[in-house]
Amino acid sequence: MFLLRVALPDRPGSLGAVASALGTAGADIQAVEIVEKYEGFAVDDFMVEVPLGTLPDALITSCTSIEGVEVLWFSHYPEGWGLQADMAVLDDMTANPERAEEILTESAPAVFRVNWAAQVAQSDGRILARTGMAPAVDALPLDALGRLDQARIAELPDEWLPGWPELLIATAPLKQGRALVLARKGGPPFIKSELARLRHLAALAN
Repeated sequence: MFLLRVALPDRPGSLGAVASALGTAGADIQAVEIVEKYEGFAVDDFMVEVPLGTLPDALITSCTSIEGVEVLWFSHYPEGWGLQADMAVLDDMTANPERAEEILTESAPAVFRVNWAAQVAQSDGRILARTGMAPAVDALPLDALGRLDQARIAELPDEWLPGWPELLIATAPLKQGRALVLARKGGPPFIKSELARLRHLAALAN
């Protein structure tokens, strides 16, 4: 399974042309999601399954052969993460308001396509809840995380935590002095629409 983040002209037929090119290259498209729109172009995520024997580079070539199309990110996508719509998470939080923050934290790796998520105390970085791939420590260093009382994007340098590589993070405040931290290794970079979605869901969890 692979994730392709593609920038393409925002005009009729562009999405179909990319989908057709990926199919011709041997990819089985599992899902497509529009992640952001700008004036004149859009950014879409394609989740594709590639059969054995198909060279992943062929997918990039097939996309970039279309005028105005650029592949922004291409990587393996871990099996079992799947895609979960924001609305499905929101429905779950609404049905279980007493567990809303827990549900958002647990769902974040699939919803935002990140490696891990953690709830931390804004005052001292103590980890209050975490997903499986988060650091197994009592607290995250505030000097690396920066401000946790606002929604923001940051980059953690190599060795920000002993033995940990550089990471891209997005944070959003929760109620009672907590914050949700999402971490992505290697990319793609967080974009404005992802931060807006995180801010919105975090506010609804409060």
